[in-house]
Amino acid sequence: MRAGAFMNSTDRQPGDVGAASHAATDAGAQPLLQGAALDTPLAWRAGVPISRRQYLADVAALAERLPARGTVLSLTADRYRFMVGFGAAMLRGQTSLLPPNHTPDMLERLRTLYPDAYCIVDAHSPLVDMPTVPHLEQPASIPARTDVPQIDAAQIVARVLTSGSTGAPLPHDKPWGMLVDSAQAEGAHLAAAMGRIDLGGVAIVATVPGQHMYGFESTVLVAMLAGAAVESERPFYAADIATALERLPAPRMLVTTPFHLKVLLDADIAVAPVALTLCATAPLAPQLAARAEAALAAPLVEIYGCTEAGQVALRRTTDGPEWQTFRDLRLAGDGEHTTVSGRHVPQPVVLADVLEVLAPQRFRLLGRSNDLVNIAGKRSSIGHLNFHLNAIDGVVDGAFWMPPEGDGGALDRLVAFVVAPGVANATIRAALRQRLDPAFLPRRIVPVPSLPRDPTGKLPAARLAALARSLIRSPATR
Repeated sequence: MRAGAFMNSTDRQPGDVGAASHAATDAGAQPLLQGAALDTPLAWRAGVPISRRQYLADVAALAERLPARGTVLSLTADRYRFMVGFGAAMLRGQTSLLPPNHTPDMLERLRTLYPDAYCIVDAHSPLVDMPTVPHLEQPASIPARTDVPQIDAAQIVARVLTSGSTGAPLPHDKPWGMLVDSAQAEGAHLAAAMGRIDLGGVAIVATVPGQHMYGFESTVLVAMLAGAAVESERPFYAADIATALERLPAPRMLVTTPFHLKVLLDADIAVAPVALTLCATAPLAPQLAARAEAALAAPLVEIYGCTEAGQVALRRTTDGPEWQTFRDLRLAGDGEHTTVSGRHVPQPVVLADVLEVLAPQRFRLLGRSNDLVNIAGKRSSIGHLNFHLNAIDGVVDGAFWMPPEGDGGALDRLVAFVVAPGVANATIRAALRQRLDPAFLPRRIVPVPSLPRDPTGKLPAARLAALARSLIRSPATR
C-alpha cells in the first residue's frame, strides 16, 4: 500500500481497532493510529478529550489543504495540532522537519536547505519568510465512515535535524516502520513499569515539546501507536504542571527532564497522583529520583537514546546505575566504540557516549565521548561533574564549562555556573570537594540567575559558551 491509502473500519468492533488494523495491514504498510479504539481519547485540551476518530477527521481536512509537494515544518506550540500536521503530511507523502529549535537563524538555514519547505502554523503565529498553511480553528466534521490511513513503512515521515560542530543542521531520516517499532517497544516497557498490560487509557502530561526527538517519541508517537492520550499544552511552571495533571483522569504519566522535575519538586506544591514519571535529556541524580518517587508516589524511569538510533534503553534510577536495552536491541563493542542494532535499528549505529557494556543488553553510562576531560592524568566527563554539582542541596541548576584550547586557558581551568540563591560559593565548593577528585574542582564558581536551556531542558554547548564569554573576561584582560 502507498502513503495515503485507507483501510475501512466501519465493520470493526470498537475495542478491536488496534489489533484488527494491524492484522489487516500488509507487510509494507502500518496504520496511522494503533493501540486503542477510535472513540477513545488521543489527546486532551483544557480537560476536554479529543477522540482518535476526531483526529482522523482533522488530519484528512488539513491534508486536503496542503500543497501537492513540499517539506513540512510545523511551527505550532500545540501538541495536538502538531500531531494533526504530522499525520496530514504523511497522507500527502511528505516529510516533516524536526529541527532543534525555531530561531530565525535556523529557519533561514532550513529555507536554504529545503527550498520546497512550507510551514503549518496557528492563525496567530508570527509571519515567517516561507509559504504557510494555517490550522483550521474549528474541529473538522466527522464523516459517517471512518477509515484508518495506511502509511508505507519505508516512507521517510520525519527528518530530525541536529546541529553539528559548525552549527549546520545534520539530517537523520526516520521511516514510518522504524518509528512504529520504536514507539511500540517503548509503550510495552512503560506499561510494564506501571504494572500494566499496555498504555490504553494512560493520560500524559509533558514538559517537553513534541517537535524534539524525546518529546516526539515519548508523547506524540506513544499516543498515536501505543494507546496513550497526551495533553495538548506544554506546562513549564510547577503550578501549571500540577493543574495539567489535576484535570486529567488517572492513570497519569509525567514526561519531563531533570531540570523541569527539580523545578516541580522545589515548588513543594500538591500534585495529583501519577502512575509513572519518565525522565530524559540529562543524567538524573539518584537523590532527585528518590525524592521524586516519594513526592509523586510513583516509580521513575529514565530513557536513554540518541537521534541516530532513537530510543535504546530504560532504567529505574533508584534501582542502580545499570540500563536495560529495549527488546531485540543488542550492544556490541565497549567504551567509546559501542554500537547498537536490532529491530528498529536495522544497521549498527555507533553511540556517541562512553558505555561500560556488561552484557549485550545491559550497560552503564559513563558519559559523552565528546565531553571527556583529562586533567593531571585523570579522566572524567562534564556530564559526571554536572551530576554531582546538581546533587548539592540548594543548587537549583548548574553546569561545568571547560574553556576551549586556544581560549587563554587549559583543561584544568574548569568553571562552574550555578543557580543557587542564598548558597555561598564556599558551601558549594566544600560540597564538591566531598564528591569530586581535587583535579576536577572548578577554578571559579559563577552565580547566575538562570542557565540558557532550550525547551527540552538541554543546555546546548554553544549557549553555555556564549554565557561564559559574556561573564568571564579573557586572561589578557582579567
